[in-house]
Amino acid sequence: KTDFINFISDQEWKSIEPVSSWFGPSSFLMSSMSALFQLSMWIRHCHDYLTENVGIPVWGSYAVFALATLFSGLILGLVSEALEQIGLWLP
Repeated sequence: KTDFINFISDQEWKSIEPVSSWFGPSSFLMSSMSALFQLSMWIRHCHDYLTENVGIPVWGSYAVFALATLFSGLILGLVSEALEQIGLWLP
């Protein structure tokens, strides 16, 4: 506590370089990281639900997520290609 009070009263905070806006809590980068962490928690919750409540074995849950990843990639690729063909997407 005393170190913090001395840090403020002696104005040592002026010698510290501020965090760049790119790494600030409200920046696009940090918001994206937060979204990825939330997605990982949602996936973990779904995995727990599938294995504990539905009774799917662990390897079955992994297979469900693998297929979901493949199909979502397929859909995104098809949508991207369709948008490129009609000229709404830059190559």
